[in-house]
Amino acid sequence: MRESDAPPPLSALHATHGGIWLATPDGKTRVIGRGEAIAQISGTPTILINAPLVAARLDLPEISGLDLLELYSFVYPARFAVPTPAGLARALGVAPPEDDGAAAAFLHVAAETMLATLADAAWAEREGAWTTAQALGRLRWPWAALVAPRIPTPKQAERWLFSKLPQWEEAAERPDPVPIRLNDAGTLDTLARLVGRNAEPREGQRAYAVAAARAFDPRDLAGRPHLLLAEAGTGIGKTLGYLAPASLYAAEAHGPVWVSTFTKALQRQLAAESVRVFPNDAERREKVVIRKGRENYLCLLNLEDALQGGFQGRAAILAHLVARWAAYSRDGDMIGGDLPGWLPTLFRRAGSTALTDRRGECVYAGCPHYRKCFIERASRASEKADLVIANHALVMLLGARRMDEGRPLARIVFDEGHHLFDAANSTFAAALTGQEAIELRRWILGPERQTRGRRRGLSARLLDVASYDEEGHRAIEQASAAARELVGDGWLGRLAEELPLGPLEKLLAAVRTTAYARASAADAGYGIETHAAELDAAMIEASLPAIEALENLVRPLARLRQRLQAVLEDAPDWLDTAARARVEGALSGLVYRGQLLAAWIALLSRLGGPADPDFVDWLAVDRVEGREFDIGLHRHWLDPTRPLADTVLKPAHGVIVTSATLRGGGDWGVADARSGATHMEREPMRFAATSPFDYAAQAEVLIVTDIKRGDTAALAGAYARLIEASGGGALGLFTAIQRLRGVHARIADRLAREGLPLYAQHVDPIDTGTLVDIFRDDPRASLLGTDALRDGVDVPGQSLRLVVMEGVPWPRPTVLHSARRAAGGGNAYDDRIVRARLAQAFGRLIRRADDSGTFVLLSAATPSRLLDAFPPGVAVVRVSLEEAVQHIASRLPPDGALRHQAAVATQPG
Repeated sequence: MRESDAPPPLSALHATHGGIWLATPDGKTRVIGRGEAIAQISGTPTILINAPLVAARLDLPEISGLDLLELYSFVYPARFAVPTPAGLARALGVAPPEDDGAAAAFLHVAAETMLATLADAAWAEREGAWTTAQALGRLRWPWAALVAPRIPTPKQAERWLFSKLPQWEEAAERPDPVPIRLNDAGTLDTLARLVGRNAEPREGQRAYAVAAARAFDPRDLAGRPHLLLAEAGTGIGKTLGYLAPASLYAAEAHGPVWVSTFTKALQRQLAAESVRVFPNDAERREKVVIRKGRENYLCLLNLEDALQGGFQGRAAILAHLVARWAAYSRDGDMIGGDLPGWLPTLFRRAGSTALTDRRGECVYAGCPHYRKCFIERASRASEKADLVIANHALVMLLGARRMDEGRPLARIVFDEGHHLFDAANSTFAAALTGQEAIELRRWILGPERQTRGRRRGLSARLLDVASYDEEGHRAIEQASAAARELVGDGWLGRLAEELPLGPLEKLLAAVRTTAYARASAADAGYGIETHAAELDAAMIEASLPAIEALENLVRPLARLRQRLQAVLEDAPDWLDTAARARVEGALSGLVYRGQLLAAWIALLSRLGGPADPDFVDWLAVDRVEGREFDIGLHRHWLDPTRPLADTVLKPAHGVIVTSATLRGGGDWGVADARSGATHMEREPMRFAATSPFDYAAQAEVLIVTDIKRGDTAALAGAYARLIEASGGGALGLFTAIQRLRGVHARIADRLAREGLPLYAQHVDPIDTGTLVDIFRDDPRASLLGTDALRDGVDVPGQSLRLVVMEGVPWPRPTVLHSARRAAGGGNAYDDRIVRARLAQAFGRLIRRADDSGTFVLLSAATPSRLLDAFPPGVAVVRVSLEEAVQHIASRLPPDGALRHQAAVATQPG
């Protein structure tokens, strides 16, 4: 054995809420205290796993060490691993540690296993590793001294990322689909092929597929699509139920079908299910495309800037690891794709957001990497694909844009359709806030301070147009001058000191003053808001110069848009393909900003006048724990499904809106109202299939009656005892982050000492998707969270056998909710929301036929009228905490079954 191949003579440290263990190079492991642990990490290079989480366990702001997750991301880029000792062990194909005490020694095993891989001739990710290791060595990456000597020097220069990535090709515009009518027999044959010939037939799924096929029939009148509202209970198999007719339609009509989701988890599930539709990998890559917004994808130009000195320190290390991932990534998706969700959190997200195009500064064909761009590749691939998997917000934005272009999205499936109202609420809203205004200023002017990197303003992006077209140049100059009246850097500090600059900052200062004056709990540290009604003279007076400043910006941007359109029409000699793409990109940005400015002006113009019955306007100061981070005015549609119907549904030919809880525990009127069906001329088709699960035998609901509302100590005690009784496997849901943190702080150590790990949103420095992966992987772990975990989390099996809600999930009494409540029936509107939330939370519990578990609601005052949110036949019993604990303990599965579940739960949701 070469000296460089010997195991590293380093200690390894593992810290949890239950204790701290140190494994020394001589093979011994011992328990140590916090002080010794801090001294160890501070004075000696130490092997860790998930350094930010270890820092949190030691109550330190941050620590440095040799993080095994960083090494894993280097050795196995674009491969999944749960970021725990057991999860890493399964990813590496070695035996997981038996307990926390053994985990510290395992860290040595994991390090040796990965370091040994570097010299393995069969290592699949070898290409580029030597070059990256040399660069990371210059950046003093802690692992570099151990990694670089183990990688043989390549005989010739390695292909690097920017030469390795394939180029996308231009293609002719796709012709219109062939009008066809799917017959039932063909649909059912396709469904049988997808589920497998040996699968047990499910009549509910077969009926669902036949009903879904009718949404693909030819449209008989413009503006009147075939709209199907389909509620399919958990276990029906609705995903394959609609993929069967969708894939059959795409194959026979030669037209695309867009499948839209609300959560990234379902996008991943759909990508996995597409293997059934297209088993051949090459065909699937061509026929199935996951499409997201630009801000999700790695920007190669931003990455190049980061690698060439734009990033420093830890951020530069992250850039090199991301570059290594990009060389093996399926699609360059940094948010929910094959980039490990835990990787950016290891670096406190230092620089990760700067590697995507979050400011709309893309130079399109002016970028040297344009022909290899992940974003452009996904966009073009979606034009040729049979199935395009996207999210609700993107489908709505593209639907509106493509309607204007005369090529609407014709066939759409909205899965997780119960979220359609919420997605439309966000997509079609307007917000004139400080953060939004400063982003617009930066888009026009570029950076105004000495900064490294590519940040370029409008003038730099359109330099060739400005030199060719005098009027265009003048419009750019006028727009730049007008943009300086927008909010500038340091605006929050100036407002706090009552020294605003310019008309927009003075307007926001008036918003801030009014909001604080009217707030009833301004000292509580939460965000505050107030109706934009009965405003005083100072507020109205501040809006007038702000409107003038915005109009001064609208005019030159509109003229610039006209000049760019003229350039495209006149086609001067210098307008080659690259320049045309750059001008078209700028035009797209100008159209969006023009719409944004028009919405802002309309919002301000209504101040002081009569309220618009179609909209809800309010003023807000956004705060986190008392710290202000944004201030502004907001406008939302009272019914956001109106613009949804006009821009997305009516231009389509066929639309399916489906969910397991589409009616939210109510009747079809609820589904009609929240899907946009009420605004359609044609009556929608409706389909319902109840879940095949025996909920009465598999689940129960316990309402605990002796926990006093507002008593955090009692609430924490209840959570601890329930989790102990269930042996972990608990999902705890909260309506307030402060209570979640209070409960976690009281019980995490206690549970850890019993061998029951506890994780929490808004506490642990881990992204939500990774928290769910960890929870799914360990059936003795429990997870606390808020709304994001109430829906879209799929954890089948023993890993989730108990759901605990802190109380009835009443909606927050915001300005927007109050307006919708008044228009929607008062208490009945609140009840519909609560029923839907209870149904969604209960739906986390039973995900397959052999699941079982208990749903606990810690609220003595739960109204009986809300209990029909749970499936018929499920026993609902009001009990004391002691009775609930005893009953749950009696249902605890054997410990051996829990260990087996951990051994097989290795895939992300």
